[in-house]
Amino acid sequence: MEGISHRMVKVNDIDMHIAEKGQGPVVLFLHGFPELWYSWRHQILALSSLGYHAVAPDLRGYGDTEAPASISSYSCLHIVGDLIALIDYLGVEQVFLVAHDWGALIGWYLCLFRPDRVKAYVCLSVPYRPRNPKMKPVESMKLVFGEDYYMCRFQEPGVIEAEIACAGTEEVLKKILTGRKPGPPCLPKENPFGIYPEESVTMPSWLPEADLSFYATKYSQKGFTGGLNYYRALDLNWELTASWTGAPVIVPVKFVVGDLDMVYTTPGMKEFVNSGGFKHYVPLLEEVVVMEGVGHFINQEKAEEISNHIYDYISKY
Repeated sequence: MEGISHRMVKVNDIDMHIAEKGQGPVVLFLHGFPELWYSWRHQILALSSLGYHAVAPDLRGYGDTEAPASISSYSCLHIVGDLIALIDYLGVEQVFLVAHDWGALIGWYLCLFRPDRVKAYVCLSVPYRPRNPKMKPVESMKLVFGEDYYMCRFQEPGVIEAEIACAGTEEVLKKILTGRKPGPPCLPKENPFGIYPEESVTMPSWLPEADLSFYATKYSQKGFTGGLNYYRALDLNWELTASWTGAPVIVPVKFVVGDLDMVYTTPGMKEFVNSGGFKHYVPLLEEVVVMEGVGHFINQEKAEEISNHIYDYISKY
């Protein structure tokens, strides 16, 4: 894509694929599930043209980056360790951080553990949520949302992978990436992704067939287990982060979300974001932007607007 270059780098004892373009201060982009570096294609081009070195890795377990077999290799400490090693490899002290979905969660951990390495953070879709010291996250989600809540359904190794294989990789990706149903997402045992042969999904203008095909090809080659292991390490992350219970995130932050986002429309989330709870734990939260009529995959659906939001914020620093 228009001069984006690719290389493999050795970080934290794994081989990581990065896509990059431009020269200048580093903007580090972290993708979510089920995505790849490719979800930042528009922002890489935009920010590199504005005087920045845009860098988007395939995170551990995704795309062309190495995928360790054990679930325990996907803890927040491992993933943040990969990113610190990548920042060191790039030869800079600090980066501007931009992240979405699971990337946003990892971004919060990076800011929590190593705020000295992040100049400012533009977070998309997933706000910081403090650790609940009284209950592990998976148990908590089962109690609140039920056994069919998607994060609960992802826990058993091999089960959801088999269901995806049965439904078809491309069909599942199409359903997830184009879905606009308000949260919380649930996956019933019977036809979990709601795919019916007689119903064709109309592709939105922001996700042409060629882009869907890119994702489908990579996931057909790699499988989904690496990305799903992030969910399977949720309780492990809870155990590992006991020392940070109640700790604030001390990094300047701009938060952008769509008003149709499945996370933002999950019960209690709007109130948390807008009524001071979010700001309490992220005291340097400078701006919250809620974009009307926009779903979860905001950086692709509203690519130009998101690029502008990123530049408007980081150009102040």
